[in-house]
Amino acid sequence: MKVFVGGDHTGYEFKEKLKKYLSELGYSVEDMGAFSYEPYDDYPDFVKKVAEAVSKDEKSFGIILGGSGQGEAMCANRIKGARAVLFYGPKVPIKEIDITGKKSSDGFELIKLARIHNNANILSLGMRFVTEEESKTAVKLFLETQFLSEERHVRRLSKF
Repeated sequence: MKVFVGGDHTGYEFKEKLKKYLSELGYSVEDMGAFSYEPYDDYPDFVKKVAEAVSKDEKSFGIILGGSGQGEAMCANRIKGARAVLFYGPKVPIKEIDITGKKSSDGFELIKLARIHNNANILSLGMRFVTEEESKTAVKLFLETQFLSEERHVRRLSKF
């Protein structure tokens, strides 16, 4: 499975580590930039490339990195076929939910929901809010969680 990665200066350092991590997990990785640390680069230049690549390859995923992850997710979601979800970390104040037969109330459940119900294909990480270990856990969970191809979810996605 191919994973496209991209982000600005805020995510550059982790992106370099993430490429190695993903390769160790057996994924094919394509870096869409930034290719060097440039403190005044613009995240849309890299995020757009990831979103376009993912939208053309239905079996691929994208990981985008930035300061908050918000602008990155907004930018990605402007591309037809891109479905980006934002991860702020495991300590998101959400009520206890039950989606897979076990109760949980951490931010990782939001990633599961985005994959299971919405077939999210891009994960946006706000690097100012998550640790390296939280990010790796989120990425692994995102890539390993399968879309629940129930008719209602497919129908809803077709309305995008």
